[in-house]
Amino acid sequence: MTAATKDYYKILGVGKEATQEDLKKAYRKLARKHHPDLNPNDKASEEKFKEISEAYAVLGDEKKRAEYDKGGTFNFEGFEGFKGFDSGGGAGNYTDIFGDIFGGRFTHESASSRGEDLIMGLDLTLEEAFAGTTMNIPISRSVACEACRGKGAESFETCAKCRGTGRAETARGFFKIAQSCHDCSGTGKKAVSLCKKCGGRGNTYADETFKVKIPAGADDGSIIRLKGKGNAGKGGGPSGDLLLEISIKPHPVFQKKDNDIHVQIPVTFGEAALGTKIEVPTLDGSSMMKLPPGTQGGQRFKLSGKGYITRTGHRGAEYVVDFLPKIKIEVAVADDQLEAALDVLVNAARTGRIGAPAVSRRVLSWETRSVPNQSERIVVSNSIGSAPKMRGVSPPA
Repeated sequence: MTAATKDYYKILGVGKEATQEDLKKAYRKLARKHHPDLNPNDKASEEKFKEISEAYAVLGDEKKRAEYDKGGTFNFEGFEGFKGFDSGGGAGNYTDIFGDIFGGRFTHESASSRGEDLIMGLDLTLEEAFAGTTMNIPISRSVACEACRGKGAESFETCAKCRGTGRAETARGFFKIAQSCHDCSGTGKKAVSLCKKCGGRGNTYADETFKVKIPAGADDGSIIRLKGKGNAGKGGGPSGDLLLEISIKPHPVFQKKDNDIHVQIPVTFGEAALGTKIEVPTLDGSSMMKLPPGTQGGQRFKLSGKGYITRTGHRGAEYVVDFLPKIKIEVAVADDQLEAALDVLVNAARTGRIGAPAVSRRVLSWETRSVPNQSERIVVSNSIGSAPKMRGVSPPA
């Protein structure tokens, strides 16, 4: 087949509808198989490699492919490897392909790089996280050496190997592939004398204190980023960031659940039975709440807009759970009423309102945190001999 009639699609093993990515994959596969460096002293592989390279040089270039597709063929006599193609993209971007074949990519390395980020935990009280605060944060970090400005040397000279270009050419068979110069790490210059202050590292360590504003509504596990307050960069590169991870301490009164606040309020049996107004603590002060008559222990009430604040300014709710102290009630009951009274208390115990009742010499006893209902009040009112005894078992939690 002459150059004027070569079918480049067939040579690469793809159809005419193949995308540029399809062409690149096909060429990479064939180039790996037939590359002369991988097949030394094999003339057939060398010719095949030239042929597939010629095909990819045409089809991998949008303009040349369009010209080729108009007539179905393309006169490519005198093909000279990759002459005339740069490494900026299209068919000329062979560095990626040969990087896959020989291992690694041939890119220009930079001697400067960004510094490491630092992560630090920051403990806040619930009130601090809710309202926001300003704190002084002490930290030890690496900073750019003032004497050499992070370069690590007092003076430099042009690299003799790459002549200041930062790149060196490596022969691969009949190809020349540019790589980063190993002598100067791609900078194009070499240190003449190291910095005496930092010993050539380019950075020193310093203890610093930063003033940090914690916004209102900071949540547990949230991150506050301080730009450029991490470790110094390499070779004069930018510093990393300081990341502060918020942790909210447990509170002795409030319990935070998402954006809601839960609190337990101790009340007496009289307050629960008759109803009253109670003062409820909140994160930003206190609020009055009406306790309705007949309130039972563990009953929950909602105070809208008194919960935790979000970063957008919205506040959740505060849920108030009244807490009745556990008491033990002892009632003396007549013989003819003992069985009926015991049935009432057993049924109440099954619902969890009271503890299991006990009987000793016509005296019924039980523990409870609930205000007696109508049936239980009848039992109490039928007491004989003396008034019912009520004594505390445990104080409010």
